[in-house]
Amino acid sequence: MKCWLPFLAVLIAASYVQADPYRIVCYYGSWAVYRPGDGKFDVENIDPTLCTHLVYTFVGVGYDGGVSILDSWNEVDKGALKRFNDLRQLSPSTKTMVAIGGWNAGSYSFSQVVNSDSMRAKFVDSIVSFVKQWGFDGFDLDWEYPTLRGGAPEDKEGFAKLLRELRPKMDENGYILSAAVSAGIATIDPAYDVPALAEYLHFINVMSYDLHGSWETVTGENAPLYPGSTDTTESARTLNVDTAIKYWISKGAPASKLNVGMGTYGRSFTLASTSNTGVGAPTTGPGQAGPYTREGGTLGYNEICVNNWPEHWNEEQQVPYAVSGNQWVGYDNVKSIQIKSQYVKDNGLGGAMIWSVETDDFLGKCGQGKNPLLNTIKSTLNGDGPQPDTTTDSGETKPTDPNPDTTTTSTTTTTTTTTVGPPPSGICTTTGYVRDPDNCQIFYYCSVVDGHYEVTQFSCGAGTVFDPSINGCNFASEVQC
Repeated sequence: MKCWLPFLAVLIAASYVQADPYRIVCYYGSWAVYRPGDGKFDVENIDPTLCTHLVYTFVGVGYDGGVSILDSWNEVDKGALKRFNDLRQLSPSTKTMVAIGGWNAGSYSFSQVVNSDSMRAKFVDSIVSFVKQWGFDGFDLDWEYPTLRGGAPEDKEGFAKLLRELRPKMDENGYILSAAVSAGIATIDPAYDVPALAEYLHFINVMSYDLHGSWETVTGENAPLYPGSTDTTESARTLNVDTAIKYWISKGAPASKLNVGMGTYGRSFTLASTSNTGVGAPTTGPGQAGPYTREGGTLGYNEICVNNWPEHWNEEQQVPYAVSGNQWVGYDNVKSIQIKSQYVKDNGLGGAMIWSVETDDFLGKCGQGKNPLLNTIKSTLNGDGPQPDTTTDSGETKPTDPNPDTTTTSTTTTTTTTTVGPPPSGICTTTGYVRDPDNCQIFYYCSVVDGHYEVTQFSCGAGTVFDPSINGCNFASEVQC
């Protein structure tokens, strides 16, 4: 296998001749390496060319403020962390990150750490040290959720303090800082100081899924784009992607920093009656566990698509559901993922986030090719499909940012020219981004095509220059030229 890696890396790098205008943040659940049969998914099953950011999950937080490895056999002995970061050899423009927390971690340890000045300071240093030690490009905070599930009322302020103290240390090292956050309004208000998150995070991953599930007594879509006619209460009408994203924006989050969470799995139920099978039908509990994920109430897309259950399109909510006997599952398919990806573009959002790569149809067993959901996101956002609206209401051109990791999208414009063949002045010596030696506002992406370098030129907007530490435009005062 090793003999073809360098050649493959060149071929893949050659396809990246432009900076991606939208983020595609891909979480990887590392425990999938222990799944049976065709569900087993290791680091090498990841296609890094489909993602702008890859996030390894999870590491833990200790009560002393330290960052800890949770599965040393897989992550250290088998080298999963190193092999994960080595994926950048196949896709040099992809950033690798590591996430801390997750649902199983709860809130107690986070709460104890962030509300102590001394432990919070240690936590900040531990995060930076961990990222540096293992060679990641950034860190993702997945605290589910401040003030809740073992948390304390002061968590909201404590989380903001953590971000305020952590961001400068990340900037010193050129690291990316992000967070995964709730889509539920009932959670957002007590948990997050949204203006603080907007200020200190490079981007925000909204977990706009798990909006319905077997904890309820009737069927409901995992991630409906819009409310439906069965949402008869004010609370129920907030449980959809559109409401969640607009609420985050209303609380002070810039649209350009928000990534819409999309699930590569569904939430399943056992129906009370096979004669009532629509959205809102009575249920008796979770659906049967799948052969790979092995958890009642949850099915990966790779488990759903091979079942060939009769599929129904929910026009109101722009997502499908499938029914077989007394089994019901609400999920996303290629059609709904394309619609959500277009929603990202139509609403000026920063990109998409998926949970998670290992439950897409990564083996291509369902006749749609490998990774059909993730490929749909990429082709819609960063492919040859319709481009985002770049005009304001007055008809002026909106500024755009060639690198969505920066916080300067409101001040950055991009122009692109391409030359084929040997570049002038030998600017390219390897594939990847390089800054112009004479003008810090100009930078290039170098790729190899037919044995020659192909160069794509970009220009940062007024007041900004190219920052090699983040491979994007940043305020001139933040960068040494």
